[in-house]
Amino acid sequence: MRIADLRAVPISFPVPADKSVRLGIGRSVKRDSVLVRVETDDGHVGWGEAHHGRCPGAIAKLIDTTLRELVLGFDAHDVAGVWARVYKMQLASHGMGAAAALALSGVDMALWDLRCQATGMPLYRLLGGAAKPIKAYAGGIALGWQEPALLAEEALRHIADGYRALKLRVGDTAVKDIARVRAVRQAVGDEVDILVDANTNYTLDDVRKVMPAFEEAAVGWLEEPFPPQDRRAYAVAASLGRVPLAAGENHYTRYEFATLLEDGHVLFVQPDLSKTGGVTEAMRIAAMASAQKLTVNPHTSATAINMATTINFLCAVDNPGYFEGDVTSLNPFRDHLTDAAPYSLDDNGCVRPREGVGIGLKIDPHFIAEHPLIEGPCYV
Repeated sequence: MRIADLRAVPISFPVPADKSVRLGIGRSVKRDSVLVRVETDDGHVGWGEAHHGRCPGAIAKLIDTTLRELVLGFDAHDVAGVWARVYKMQLASHGMGAAAALALSGVDMALWDLRCQATGMPLYRLLGGAAKPIKAYAGGIALGWQEPALLAEEALRHIADGYRALKLRVGDTAVKDIARVRAVRQAVGDEVDILVDANTNYTLDDVRKVMPAFEEAAVGWLEEPFPPQDRRAYAVAASLGRVPLAAGENHYTRYEFATLLEDGHVLFVQPDLSKTGGVTEAMRIAAMASAQKLTVNPHTSATAINMATTINFLCAVDNPGYFEGDVTSLNPFRDHLTDAAPYSLDDNGCVRPREGVGIGLKIDPHFIAEHPLIEGPCYV
């Protein structure tokens, strides 16, 4: 079973103003993804999802040209070999760095899909795991910057849907963030976990201001207060209070996670399988975190492919944390790209992998054809 063809399929949809959410990185105006299709010489087709990197056309071009040339003819079972080949030729020297990691993530995910087809096994089983409940929080492009009362109403809707944990978007002013967190805590009570995500939009002074109130509200983690390069800021922030820090969605490959773990300031590790190097690399990162008794709490990307793959991944590691449930009000990539929903919540606010080969989903080619790439930024 050798790789006979590899191509990227960038897709987009516009977000109308009444469905737009404002976060620390801007207001959402469209959603993008780059699907990856790998075909073998015996006719099997595997699908993966590469993160768009806010420039989906560029990621698609990298896959269609450079990565395609690097991996055509490879044994499709040899996921480690393909990974090493792309790492050597693109990430280690004279390559495109983060863009190559995003592109490789989609290729790797598609190869695991092909391996599942060849064996007839669910992905979690092929990875050495078992179907089990994974606790989920309400996340995605939701719970953003809005009036505290409106945010509390949205939070209560997600609790009514079955979630037992929420992630609020902070990174606005300290005063507004504190007011929002307090309003949600008062609305949902003490039994719901509240997490917050600053989307790299805080300064150290902001953290000093919000930390006492976040502690009082029993916030479970403060996610990405700073960009991943600001290692000193993470070190200082970890000493400013008792709310633990979370990060990882913008760390690429196990090499960047090695530094993150060695620094020791981030206690919740958050690789995205569509960004950090795919299933192969996420399993390595999970093992590294496990050695430090830390859980993995993946960031999820835009489509059902990543979401379902992430649940299977969490069922195959010994240190699963939260799954990020996507409660974005409008996401056809979640709802219509595949023949079924990628997950559902049980009565305890947990998700399980779908049964069937691979991730248990089939791609709808008509949906893909109806959602071609839209150029331009996804946040403004």
